[in-house]
Amino acid sequence: MPRINLGRHTIDSDREITVFLIGMGINSPLRVDRWWPVFTAMPRMLKHLETDPGSGMLGYDLWALPSPLVLMYWESSEQLQAFAADADAPHLQAWRDFAQLTKDGHVGVWHETYVTTPGRREAIYVNMPSLGLGKAIGTTPVGRGSSTARQRMSVTVSS
Repeated sequence: MPRINLGRHTIDSDREITVFLIGMGINSPLRVDRWWPVFTAMPRMLKHLETDPGSGMLGYDLWALPSPLVLMYWESSEQLQAFAADADAPHLQAWRDFAQLTKDGHVGVWHETYVTTPGRREAIYVNMPSLGLGKAIGTTPVGRGSSTARQRMSVTVSS
């Protein structure tokens, strides 16, 4: 069982962070030949990214149910895009394979990208293990000036 961080925690970051969500739709569960290669491509990409600290990926969380979903945190959208276009990384071949496997509609993929800035994001974790953005960049106990969502959203970063 993961270690629970007792009490209230939040993030403390003065940098831009890119949030990337990617999910898979298994439209025909019996067509394992179509969705299994797509399903197994993501763990290979995550393993590659974990072994490359310069990739810009800060961390991720992975869910299998109700539909496969990966929530990733990146230093920048440029680094995310660089990984996607890198011929030496596992993404391009997986994308090519996916394009062939999805022509008949048995499997699908979706993704969303968000760029967040200090004072325009908020996070709270109460009696929870490290997860999400807190796992990716670390947490700090809630203290004076960060006890409400309004305070956490109005953080001004000094230059």
